[in-house]
Amino acid sequence: MAAPRFHELEISAVRNETPDAVAITFAIPEERRDAFAFLPGQYLTLRADIGGEDMRRSYSICSPLSETDRRTVGVKHIENGRFSGFAQTLKAGDRIQVMPPQGRFTVEVSGDDHNYLLLAAGSGITPCLSIAKSVLAGEPNSSVTLLYANRNSSSVMFLDDLNDLKDRYTTRFTLLHVMDEEVQDVEIMNGRLDAAKLETLASHGLIDPARADAIYICGPEPMIRSASTAMAAMGVNEDRIKFELFTPAPGSAPAPAPKPKAANGIGPNGPGASVDIILDGARRTIEVDAATDTVLSAAMKAGMDLPFSCAGGMCCTCRCKIVEGTATMDENFSLEPWEIEAGFTLSCQARPDTDRLVLDFDAQ
Repeated sequence: MAAPRFHELEISAVRNETPDAVAITFAIPEERRDAFAFLPGQYLTLRADIGGEDMRRSYSICSPLSETDRRTVGVKHIENGRFSGFAQTLKAGDRIQVMPPQGRFTVEVSGDDHNYLLLAAGSGITPCLSIAKSVLAGEPNSSVTLLYANRNSSSVMFLDDLNDLKDRYTTRFTLLHVMDEEVQDVEIMNGRLDAAKLETLASHGLIDPARADAIYICGPEPMIRSASTAMAAMGVNEDRIKFELFTPAPGSAPAPAPKPKAANGIGPNGPGASVDIILDGARRTIEVDAATDTVLSAAMKAGMDLPFSCAGGMCCTCRCKIVEGTATMDENFSLEPWEIEAGFTLSCQARPDTDRLVLDFDAQ
């Protein structure tokens, strides 16, 4: 299967959601609708030249499945964020490079009866909004509880959309706001969304993780770790939980990722490894000094256009399979254990351990 490629799309609308967040809508022409078909919870990767630098960032789709002719993403400006700052300047009529939808934080809308629990913080609402809109419309007997954490009411993204869902699906959609800088009337809804807060909400019957068929958690790393801990303490099986990490905690340093198994392991560790890259059926060889470069950074220096987005081990856009040799990842926030066991790695984090390495970006 060919690696994903960028398409130029026109922006049809830009809407201010909060003082520091916008919703950007792309028009999807008829001839590209198949390429941009998506599952609720997936993201788009945007690409732009900013100050002479080729930059890419991933933003989750917040559109429902019913919107076939457009895709909307939510972009929250972060301090010193060059791409998010650039995104605030975009306007209708602008054109930008967009990669087709990707991501695993997804739901298959089946029409069956399900009970969903969505936990979101800040801009983590974007994929959860797509999931909520899609399952409420496509599964007439399903229910959704959304617990949404923010600093205050002025930082709540997509408030109108959420209130519309609440009014439209009065018996099937429950919306709960948690705020840590603004006092709400219900005391237990004040404070941070952490394990203690979730346990309190569950004890008061406001959420019922044990009854949920699927739990989706999206936000910064500390919130995800805390929520996952709380779910485990409540006896929720891991296979019912999906999470999407938007940003790792500052200074977070996960344990070194396991080395993916390869068909053959050869040679000693050392700089100047010969790396064969298979992409779209073509093979090219580059040299990678593991002391200074990951495979991705070396490939970029060599002028190769490999698929990637976050470059931080979070999104899996740069996922590839080790065919020969071994490599170690600096960090891994996205590959599942079975993928590592099967030999997959992230080129943005992979450094060769052997003097020869073969990576296949076409492998699935």
